[in-house]
Amino acid sequence: MLQGDRPLSVKRLIYNFIAQHGPLSKTELRPVVAVSGSTLTRTLEEMVEMGLLNADGLGPSSGGRRPTLYQINRRHKFIFGLEISRLYSALALFDMQLNPISIIQWRMDEAMDPDRLTEYVQANALAFLRDHQIRREDVLGIGIGGVGPLDRERGMILEPLYFTAKGWSQVPICSMLEERTGFAARLDNGANAALAGEHWSYREANLGHMLYVHAGVGLRSAMMSGGKIIRGSVDMEGAIGQMIIQQDGPRLDHHGNYGALEAFVSVQALEQQARSLIKSGRDHLLQRFRIEVEQVNYDILVQALASGDDMVRELFTRSAAHLGIGLANLINILHPERVVLGGALISASQSYYETAIEIALKHTYYYPDYTPRFSKGLLREHAVAAGAALQLWHELEM
Repeated sequence: MLQGDRPLSVKRLIYNFIAQHGPLSKTELRPVVAVSGSTLTRTLEEMVEMGLLNADGLGPSSGGRRPTLYQINRRHKFIFGLEISRLYSALALFDMQLNPISIIQWRMDEAMDPDRLTEYVQANALAFLRDHQIRREDVLGIGIGGVGPLDRERGMILEPLYFTAKGWSQVPICSMLEERTGFAARLDNGANAALAGEHWSYREANLGHMLYVHAGVGLRSAMMSGGKIIRGSVDMEGAIGQMIIQQDGPRLDHHGNYGALEAFVSVQALEQQARSLIKSGRDHLLQRFRIEVEQVNYDILVQALASGDDMVRELFTRSAAHLGIGLANLINILHPERVVLGGALISASQSYYETAIEIALKHTYYYPDYTPRFSKGLLREHAVAAGAALQLWHELEM
């Protein structure tokens, strides 16, 4: 087995397997590593001495002494996971089983530029450590799931669209956070991080092929095959939004392709469509909320949707149907076992989620013989932060 491009050590193999399937006895671990029984015993003892594992449980007896059970020492180290998104960002502190210990989420308003964000992260990270009496030296670092496009190797967010605050261009976010907090920082795009986090949460299912799609301010996606995230030569998490689903269709904000999926399925698209309908005479939202047409935003649309507004429900239903077409295209190419859907549009209503799935399955080739399973994931709003922390989890030295 490999971790990145490196063969996994015996300790790492044991650690990963126990993390996914533990607690386990030595007998259950023998098929995992090709070493002698004495070497396995010595390795487990060393890992307990290092604080990586706990050996404080007993399994059922098969006729003799009850076997010692080994499990991850959850408090051996701790990891921060940071999500940087365009509507909300979040910081979470995790133990070594990726259980969240503390989480804070905040809105990305006009004041939340890169400097303000790193300052906010530092203050809350230190508060988390104080609250739980955790030493700085017991923190592995900060994993970051950010909006693309980005440069993972240089730890930079490049030219993302639709941030409310200014300054989110060519941002060396890793070096900024390392300088401010003193913790190592690792960057990946948010879709990859969310997929990694959800894959971890479904680890007992042993899924090899998963698709993650985030529908919110823009569209983002990530794919896993054979248990590994598929990465292209450049960071293209937002490329799904440029999938053309209607020739000579509309273009979103003078960016990207005409007739692209994001022109039908995104927060910005819904806002623009609603304003257009209002200008054509369906202006009841202005009277109800006592606002001007340019003040119609996604928050107001969600409120109107929840109250049963017919016009807004039609907008969301059409958006969900277009998302279903986009999903069907991806499914027909990638053939995932499970599709995880996330983002503001997915959480807007159960009807949006169900409509997108219904349309996707209707256009899935080989259906019903081949039917991927859909879900909103197990981690949901914490998926990006957990997956980002998982990067550092894999770097734990042994």
